[in-house]
Amino acid sequence: MRAIDATAPGGPDVLRLVERPDPEPGPTDVLVRVAAAGVNFVDTYRRSGLYPAPFPHTVGSEGAGRVVAIGAEVSDIAVGDRVAWASAPGSYAELVLVPAAIALPVPDAVDDQVAAAIPMQGLTAHYLAASTFPVTPGQDVLVHAGAGGVGLLLTQLAAARGARVITTVGAPAKEALSREAGATDVIRYTELDDLTAELPALVRDLTGGAGVHTVFDGVGRATFEASLASLRPRGGLALFGAASGPAPPIDPQRLNAAGSLYLTRPTLGHYTATREELLWRAGELFAAIAAGLLDVRIGAAYPLAEAADAHRALEGRATTGKVLLLP
Repeated sequence: MRAIDATAPGGPDVLRLVERPDPEPGPTDVLVRVAAAGVNFVDTYRRSGLYPAPFPHTVGSEGAGRVVAIGAEVSDIAVGDRVAWASAPGSYAELVLVPAAIALPVPDAVDDQVAAAIPMQGLTAHYLAASTFPVTPGQDVLVHAGAGGVGLLLTQLAAARGARVITTVGAPAKEALSREAGATDVIRYTELDDLTAELPALVRDLTGGAGVHTVFDGVGRATFEASLASLRPRGGLALFGAASGPAPPIDPQRLNAAGSLYLTRPTLGHYTATREELLWRAGELFAAIAAGLLDVRIGAAYPLAEAADAHRALEGRATTGKVLLLP
């Protein structure tokens, strides 16, 4: 099979198309022929060395496809089934081993590319809106990178729960996408000279001086201070990513002084800790897609061999929605 390896820590140029032996499923695995693989910032973190990873390693952890073989102990998945997954290492490949415990059944009404776009970003948007800081009617929430993969889905989920959603984006075209997803107000952060001072002032103007109940921040270092300053007393900041780099350390006393704020750094694994929870979140997302209530935007799809270009586009903020690789 063909696969994409990161040969050493570094930029997109370290990605190489290689030939690998076809894998064999272990007792609790399913072997899947990949129809589409998801491209995520965590892939770039591992490729660059920001997150620990062995080198060389086959990149990627998300995708969708059809089962071609099953392990001896797998009983609830059959050859020919369509599945998706969020955390199977080595997903930038033509074939991937997926633990049966994390394989998500894909309904017939959801196509392969949409199915591949949902596990990482869709499940993230779901746990943020439903569990980390549950969104309720009448709340004001701020979503950074509102035209990104998580941002577009999170905006739709938060708006459907009755919140007023304010987003940040970087370009006029992205503003239009964010508004289509349900954002009431969109702030172009690239037009601000001092993000840390100006963004909270704009947010407070939009909320009658109060600030928002919740900030969902997947950007990290560039937005962290502005996110804290945009919260009302007893508001919550969910820092779920670091697209601009890790946020700086913080003295907990600052949370007190700013109004008894809540700060959390959630991760998907802790919100899909059991198969029951995983299937509940995925089931709600797939049902909403099938019913036409949740739109999943595929922003770009690259051939597997062009994985480096996909990483460049993602890291260069040149994408909207989900980026996929097609083996």
